[in-house]
Amino acid sequence: TAGEIIVHGKKQKFDSPQKAIRAGIGYTTEDRKRDGLMLNQDIKSNILISSYDQLVNFWGLVKEGMANRRTDEYIEKMNIKTTGRNIGSLSGGNQQKAVLAKWLSANVDIFFFDEPTRGIDVGAKMEIYQLMYTLVESGVTVIMISSELPEILGMSDRILVMSHGKLAADLDISEATQEKIYYYASQE
Repeated sequence: TAGEIIVHGKKQKFDSPQKAIRAGIGYTTEDRKRDGLMLNQDIKSNILISSYDQLVNFWGLVKEGMANRRTDEYIEKMNIKTTGRNIGSLSGGNQQKAVLAKWLSANVDIFFFDEPTRGIDVGAKMEIYQLMYTLVESGVTVIMISSELPEILGMSDRILVMSHGKLAADLDISEATQEKIYYYASQE
């Protein structure tokens, strides 16, 4: 509820999601069906929703050829199994990969993953973990919010433990254990 946001050395204040996206910040919500997807829309609309401003011409019309190529590129890159044109017809893992494709197509360089593997199968989890590693290796900042301790310990370089809305500990992965995380998370 308080603090500062500094992006690339500049203090930022965002009064709309569009401004955060333009600053290079993407956020995958923990509830993809309620907050991350437009379930009654097609795959293309869901993947491109955060990057349509990059796909319009002078008159504000979408360049359909470019939009179709970008959609196909991310379906292939993310290995999304498309069983139909509607995003709601996809499996949970493929829906989650479409949410990630949405932010990748927007070219964000700060990526918040909120419970990125909730409700998906083991194969899709591995693909998402690999994507996260690839993003970090390419210079993208990845901030993962998770309640899964094995996921946190397996994927993190640094762990910030929150308790009652406040920072309780800042742990390097070399010193982090489940016991320490539980201890700090239970502090008042």
